[in-house]
Amino acid sequence: MRLSVGCAMWTHTAWPATGDKLRSYASWCDAVEGNTTFYAVPARRTVETWAGQTDPGFRFVIKLPKTITHERRLSGAEAELNGFLDTMEPLGPRLHALWIQLPGSFGPSDLATLAGFMRMVPAGLRVAVEVRHPAFFTDRWACEQLERVLERAGAEWVPFDTTVLFAARPASPAEYEAQSKKPRLPRRTRALTDTPIVRYHGRDELEPTVAGWRPWVTQTVEWLRAGFSPTVFLHTPDNASSRDLARRFHGEVRALVPELEPLPDPAETEPLTLF
Repeated sequence: MRLSVGCAMWTHTAWPATGDKLRSYASWCDAVEGNTTFYAVPARRTVETWAGQTDPGFRFVIKLPKTITHERRLSGAEAELNGFLDTMEPLGPRLHALWIQLPGSFGPSDLATLAGFMRMVPAGLRVAVEVRHPAFFTDRWACEQLERVLERAGAEWVPFDTTVLFAARPASPAEYEAQSKKPRLPRRTRALTDTPIVRYHGRDELEPTVAGWRPWVTQTVEWLRAGFSPTVFLHTPDNASSRDLARRFHGEVRALVPELEPLPDPAETEPLTLF
């Protein structure tokens, strides 16, 4: 039985670290979203350092480059996909899932393309797909068709829950920016596999953020009791508190599922000084 938690990044100015930043982050959380690979493919030696700073059980959910998902829209990208996977190979078992985040314009009429792309992914590699076209959330037929494509490939549907973020007008520049960039879609809680992945976005204030994740605490407990192994990522507008919130979420679930293994104690860091 395992629940992994993490954030959208492993470095933040609010998180002091002594030594390797990823190693320090991995003492707080046991999963991370690999967002940087969306913008640029790192050198293989860089990926090797990621592996060297994390235990084999650490979970990377690595996002496919935008050249594949947004520019090529999954078409004619087999060579690029294979090259990317070769670069990620040093992660070994740490590569928990290949994250395919699709643009909001990728809709029901593109499902055949998605199905074809899935057939190019090597067997045994876990795939998690995030869609943002409104029809997948509001049209029952579109939802069922997408689920059928994903289930045939053994892939998961990744929900990005921004309902709390959009529950009130922005109260800060960070909330305003988040609302201008994040998708506004209904909450979805159904898992297609036994390794569901959730992205939850809160607000600046602690109280609405914690109150808003209650449905996910309940859902996560149900998944754990069913033998699932979920991964939950915590976001806030500036993400300064997301590392602590991820641990708090894990703690709330563990209070209801005492047999769940606790997270390790964070590594000590040196206090920030002026010199």
